[in-house]
Amino acid sequence: MSVDWTWLLSAGAFAVAMSATPGPNNTMVVASGATYGFARTLPHMLGIAAGFPVMLVVLGTAGLPLLTDLRVHAVLRWVGAAYLLWLAWRIARADPDPAEPAAEGSIKAGGRPLGFLQAALFQWVNPKAWIIAAGALATYTGAAEGASLTATLLLAVLFGVVALPCVALWTLIGVGTARVLRTRRAVRQFNLAMAGLLVASLVPALRE
Repeated sequence: MSVDWTWLLSAGAFAVAMSATPGPNNTMVVASGATYGFARTLPHMLGIAAGFPVMLVVLGTAGLPLLTDLRVHAVLRWVGAAYLLWLAWRIARADPDPAEPAAEGSIKAGGRPLGFLQAALFQWVNPKAWIIAAGALATYTGAAEGASLTATLLLAVLFGVVALPCVALWTLIGVGTARVLRTRRAVRQFNLAMAGLLVASLVPALRE
């Protein structure tokens, strides 16, 4: 597959659209930003920005059969669903501590946000990540005829470049929300809403 400026613009626009739209990753960083703040959510953001490009490269170079194997899809769907439910439970139980207010009016929280490795590995059980990977590889690397290594690597780089600012923006939305929700009860209700959205994101995947 030839790679030129038209390809770069099209693939870049696709990467931005897929990275910026709501989904499990963005829902989780919003909740993390609201509960733990921007700095403590940074490893989570970096894990997303690194984990999905690595997933693309692995699938594009050695794992293409996985994208068409229905048995693999079924296993990943249910493993991913179980993990997302656990993450939703963690978000719902995240308990901010109003006794120690953070800088600029945000609320400091106990507990631990998702780490770099956890966020990176999560991409492998994220239903949206598999849908994006399948669409990206099929459309931009010629996967049907055997994915182009150059196109696969460039696609991974594009996703890596755009993912971090996109998830950072969603995290800042969470941080800004926490500055409005000044009480422990308000932040917990917000976290419950985020947990509900995360569970709702499972519906399309489980209905396939």
